[in-house]
Amino acid sequence: MKTALVCGAGGFIGHHLVRLLKASGYWVRGVDLKNPEFSETAADEFLRLDLRLPENCRQAVDLSDDAPFDEVYQLAADMGGMGFIHSAECEIMTNSALINIHMVNAAADASVGRYLFASSACVYRDQEIGEDEICEDDAYPALPDNEYGWEKLYAERMAFAHSRNRGLEVRVARFQNCYGPEGTWQGGREKAPAAICRKIALAQEGDVIEVWGDGSAIRVYTYVDDLCNGIHTLMRSDITEPTNIGSSELISVDELVETVADVSGKGIAVRHVDGPVGVHARYHSVARIESTGWRAHFDLRRGIEATYPWIAQQAKGRSASKLAD
Repeated sequence: MKTALVCGAGGFIGHHLVRLLKASGYWVRGVDLKNPEFSETAADEFLRLDLRLPENCRQAVDLSDDAPFDEVYQLAADMGGMGFIHSAECEIMTNSALINIHMVNAAADASVGRYLFASSACVYRDQEIGEDEICEDDAYPALPDNEYGWEKLYAERMAFAHSRNRGLEVRVARFQNCYGPEGTWQGGREKAPAAICRKIALAQEGDVIEVWGDGSAIRVYTYVDDLCNGIHTLMRSDITEPTNIGSSELISVDELVETVADVSGKGIAVRHVDGPVGVHARYHSVARIESTGWRAHFDLRRGIEATYPWIAQQAKGRSASKLAD
């Protein structure tokens, strides 16, 4: 039986990844500051550890007298949606850098089999709408749009330095925007799909919702099952270069709103307001991950059909709780 460590297993993607690995026959240890928020973890063992501390990273990778972990998935980070990324720069850079420095050192010290670092499409520069698609090598010359992206780029280089100098077998996955059930949907750290689902779920027929920016920004939205399958595929592959994982479907923010409204069955109007939008566009090649045979199976419509009812149920429960109070 293969063994896997998932760091950040209390978070949205990590929680889903644990389920995938368990379904694939792994023994899994999950580690995070917090338990999964919406359902019990599927991990065989779950440790509550602050991975900003080096001793906790060493504890996370320690299997005592057993062989080292076959696979370590490093997803732990201080992160959230665009509002959080632009308002918490110091916390993001400090907390995530500490986690990544100590985790990669601990993994190398423990001689784990393979180490996957969860990076982000935020390492890329801003693109203009209609610009040509860029590939992973185009992250250089480096010009990320935000500090979250700069920290991710530094952590990538840390991982590859350990690969060159300490023999750690490294995989680097650059994630596109991820969404799905059991993700953060309120509180300021939610991503755009969850935020739009929440706003429409709480709206009445004919209401107006506010959307940051003019609605023209182009994004790729990746359903969580597709992303987790891509992560596992990359870990098992022979690809040793940074690899984009995401859908090929290009969606504007206004199209995202229209899709959610259509799935909800509500007539909704939009008021565009100032707010942290991020880059104008993302056009990133996924040819490298698709060379393994992996494909995204969820288009936005199908993914929202799976996500909106879950968020609507959460929002309904919150509203009922407020009325009771």
